[in-house]
Amino acid sequence: MSAGHTHEAPLSHKAERYVGLMSGTSLDGVDAVVAEIGPAGQTRLIHSHHLPYADSLRAQLLALHTPQPDEIHLAAVAANELAHLYAEAIKGLLDGIAPDTVRAIGCHGQTLRHRPADGYTLQIGNASLLAELTGITVIADFRSRDIAAGGQGAPLVPAFHAQALRHPDVHRVIANIGGIANITDLPVGGTVRGWDTGPGNMLLDAWIKRHSGAHYDRDGAWAASGTVHPGLLDALANHAYLQLPPPKSAGREQFNLGWLETTLSNLNQTIAPADVQATLLEFTATSLCDAVSRECSSARELYVCGGGAHNGALMQRIHAHLPNVRVTTTAALGIDPDWVEALAFAWLARQTLHHAPGNLPVVTGARGARILGAIYPA
Repeated sequence: MSAGHTHEAPLSHKAERYVGLMSGTSLDGVDAVVAEIGPAGQTRLIHSHHLPYADSLRAQLLALHTPQPDEIHLAAVAANELAHLYAEAIKGLLDGIAPDTVRAIGCHGQTLRHRPADGYTLQIGNASLLAELTGITVIADFRSRDIAAGGQGAPLVPAFHAQALRHPDVHRVIANIGGIANITDLPVGGTVRGWDTGPGNMLLDAWIKRHSGAHYDRDGAWAASGTVHPGLLDALANHAYLQLPPPKSAGREQFNLGWLETTLSNLNQTIAPADVQATLLEFTATSLCDAVSRECSSARELYVCGGGAHNGALMQRIHAHLPNVRVTTTAALGIDPDWVEALAFAWLARQTLHHAPGNLPVVTGARGARILGAIYPA
């Protein structure tokens, strides 16, 4: 599998092309891929494209994560703006590819609320407008059907990981580190499982944004300049979410800047900002690695995808916590770590149109396998 603007031969004459769009909790922008998916679900990346969010849109979306006046109107306006941005990303993605050769777009949308305990999740993006702007059928709202069936609605990518990355003889774990971190357990001959382990880049990004204005800590350099504060790390690790057994999923509702500030205040100590960043990075590493050690003890390989794959300091800490596991990125498996989630939603769109389940009930906790997504015809 290749990344970037490269062409590859079709898998077979029965292969179909799908676009996958992913805009996650990191609020950095939209990842877009066009994939060719064969009759058995085998997936090949054809093109990829990233379009960053404008600072104004990022701030607007972040504000919508908490209640505010006139939020229904503001969310609808933001959904329209996202649809136009998604269409722009697709235009850049399909450079040289005729839109009528794409069967459908799988659009994750931008999550504003994820509250499965209350029976709902909300991702915006105005799929109807996106279908109008592109002339391509759009599949969206993948998570709601799983929640309606009693599930968490997340994570959904483990089904794709099992299809594309499982090995018949080696116990693997796939770790997706975006705003939230999640893992997929791929044992040899056993049951595929997956869940959110805790924060990924979300708190790291929020803290550096507050102190320097940067959107992220490049390569974990600021975190590496600080020292882990044991008391803060222990307080963070006491979060009730970490004690819950899977299946489980998390978001900004659990791990946010307000919670971090409260935790810092309760310690009643002055901690240097760089030391807080170092501790947050260690918290991401330990919460993920503890889950792997506890739940996937026979794993021999861990492959990281998502933005966290580019954080050298974070990757070093994961190595240190899992000394007997081969730790690298999905690039070693031929899939650029930046595009795995977008590929998953291209694959999920295919599942929908082929009337095939997109969830794994053991992962999400749903009552059974379900066909996911709402179809907005071109």
